[in-house]
Amino acid sequence: MDVPRSLTAQLYLLAYDARKERVVTNYRFPYLLRAAALTDLLLTGRIADDGGKVRVVSEDGLADPVLDGLLHQIAQSGPRPWRHWISKDGRATVRAVRDELETGRWVRVELRQPFLVFNRSYVRVRDTRVVKRLVSQVSTALTGPVSRVGDRQAALIGLAAAGELGTILPRARRRAHEQRIALLSERGGPAAPALRKVIQQARAVASGG
Repeated sequence: MDVPRSLTAQLYLLAYDARKERVVTNYRFPYLLRAAALTDLLLTGRIADDGGKVRVVSEDGLADPVLDGLLHQIAQSGPRPWRHWISKDGRATVRAVRDELETGRWVRVELRQPFLVFNRSYVRVRDTRVVKRLVSQVSTALTGPVSRVGDRQAALIGLAAAGELGTILPRARRRAHEQRIALLSERGGPAAPALRKVIQQARAVASGG
């Protein structure tokens, strides 16, 4: 069974809560998807780390509206720290990833209370076997031979851990596989460590610290 290739799409689907039967997000999720988009661009050679800043290497598009949009944004702005790009336009990125998955018929968006001022939408995965396959890949990366874990899988693990994606890496599981997660995170580039710092800062601001 096929799964979406981009890390942004994979992490969006991995936010699916089987008990609630819908994708569940929180304040960390926009940061997670922005970090995932940056990592996608890094792994495909479109951007690079330049002394802690994101630098464009190639402006060739990837035929992915989310990634191409971010690449254009970075190219227009010039080098800025990874945390800047993770913190910027996160909600718009979440919507864009959702819309892309809906267009590709990976998910279905259901509007609830459509006649009220504040509408709510629920995102349901059309074929949960896709999520199960992604979850299985995560489990294999955490417990199987490290040599068989590809760079994209390693990056996904690092991002999910940094973004505290509880549907696949709740706190207890992160602690149980702490060394493996740290090892894999190193292969994913600067986005995951930057994501962790952005979340820490957001949490401190929210708590008044």
